[in-house]
This record gives sequence, C-alpha cells and structure tokens, in this order.
Amino acid sequence: MPDLLCMGEPMLELNRQAPGPDGRALYLEGHGGDTSNAAICAARQGASVGYVTAIGQDRPGDSFMQLWAQEGVDTATVVRNAEAPTALYVVTHDAGGHAFTFYRSNSAASRYAPRDVPEDAIRAARILHVSGISQAISTSACDAVFHAIAVAKAAGVKVSYDTNLRLALWPQARAAAVIHAAIAAADIALPSLDDARVLTGLQAPEAIADFYLRLGCPIVLLKQGKDGVLVATPEGGRTLIPPCRVKAVDATGAGDAFAGALLARLLAGDAPVEAATYANACAALSTTGYGAVAPLPRPDAVRALLRGTVG
Repeated sequence: MPDLLCMGEPMLELNRQAPGPDGRALYLEGHGGDTSNAAICAARQGASVGYVTAIGQDRPGDSFMQLWAQEGVDTATVVRNAEAPTALYVVTHDAGGHAFTFYRSNSAASRYAPRDVPEDAIRAARILHVSGISQAISTSACDAVFHAIAVAKAAGVKVSYDTNLRLALWPQARAAAVIHAAIAAADIALPSLDDARVLTGLQAPEAIADFYLRLGCPIVLLKQGKDGVLVATPEGGRTLIPPCRVKAVDATGAGDAFAGALLARLLAGDAPVEAATYANACAALSTTGYGAVAPLPRPDAVRALLRGTVG
C-alpha cells in the first residue's frame, strides 16, 4: 500500500498553440490537477504514492492512467466511471496573457461521494493529501474529503491540506468555512499568502501563521512566492526559508510541486524546516519549464540547486 495518498480531481489540458501552415489552431495535450501534480512530484522524489479519484472511462481517463503508470503513481484507488467524463480545461493566449476555460461540470471526479472513499487504503497510508479544489468541485466531493479525513484521523494517519482557493468554484464564505474546518483537522497546512489573506482577512504572514496554528494544525507552511516560505510550529517558533533564484518562465503547478516534495521528504524522515527547504528548491525548479508536470525535477537537480544556494 502507498505511504502517501493524494485525493482530488485530475484534468486533461488542451493548450492552444500558434496556428499551423494551414491556419488551423493546434492544441498541445497535457495533464493538470493540483493533487495529481503533487502525487507525481512526490513519486519523482522517491516516495511511495497512490492517487484517489474518479475519472471517465474515456480517452482522457486512459491518458491519465498511462501518465500515472509512467510516473510510478499507484492507481488501485482510481475509480473508472463509464457514465461521467474526465474533466478538462482549455488554455488560450492573447496579448493580455493566458486564459483558462474549464469543463468539469458533472465530471467523474465531481460525482465522487463518501461511499467511494477507499477506507482500507487510507488506513494503511502514512499521509493523506487533499486540497480546497478537492472540496470545491461539488458537495458530494466535499463530503468525501471530510470522510477521508475522518478515516485518516481515526487511524492515526496524518492529513496534509493545501488551500488552493478558487473563488470561481464556490463563494468566499463557504470556501473559508470549509477550508478552515478541514485545516482544523489537518496535521500539515499549506496555505499560500494570497489565499490566506482572502480566507482570513489578515495581512501579516506571522498573524496568518498564528491563525492556522490556533485552529489546531501543528505544522503551517505559508507559501509566499518571491518572499519564500514561512514554517511555523507551536514549539518550533518561526523559520523563514528564502526563495531560490532561478530563471522562471512558468509558475504553473509550483505550489503543487512544493506540496509533493515536502510530503516526500517528511515521509523520508526530514524535520519540517529541512523538508520545506528541499520543497522550496523543488518548487523553484518547477518554474523553469512550461506546464505542470514536465518540469517537475528529480532529486539530483534539487540537491544541486540547494548546494548552490544553501550554505
């Protein structure tokens, strides 16, 4: 059984490219989904990882099954639904940047419910990782995540939670209530500074860290982008990990890379600050290529960056 189970919604990506010689638009196929990205990143760091979701009995679903097999992510807890599609999104580009159009209504993942939760697999894991997106896509998916968290807690399995706030999916008040209830039950909180400011109404990183610690979560890692990562624990005080300097071209999935690398290193026995330092470098390297999956680095590259930036 995998040590780490990541739960959520994978999405096939269609990224519009420059027109071909005949003038027709071309689309580059890719893979997305925050917790799927995190699972792949953790697997690339050497962790034993499985994925919990539902996908369609369709070609996009087949593509994900092939991807996870190639990346060493266990799919025993992936449900194939013949009556609902795998979600997808389209990326288009113009002078103002890139825009996303999502097609996830009634997707297989959005139909996921508490009855689908693989309780035995969760009990056998060491960490369960979920996110705000995992709960925002539907009421039944939200309930399934809470059920999975309850199963994990009852079995002594640690819970990791990434806020990944998407206000297009749900109202701010509901998002804050659900996310904070989940973090109150979690062992590892992974909010971004932007998310946390919206969710809590607070501005200062220290105050935000205190807010999440008071909810009862014992490890808070506040991702601050160009300002690094603040690691906060009740007994360990505060440690600010500075950013790694790289030539970034695309920040897509950087937070997911951080989560996957962090959890892989915690499973390997690192202390929180040590694991976060590694994850910070891994996330930085993930921004040096395009897309969410392709640029996820391997340990040798992460260690090389750390040797150049850390004592």
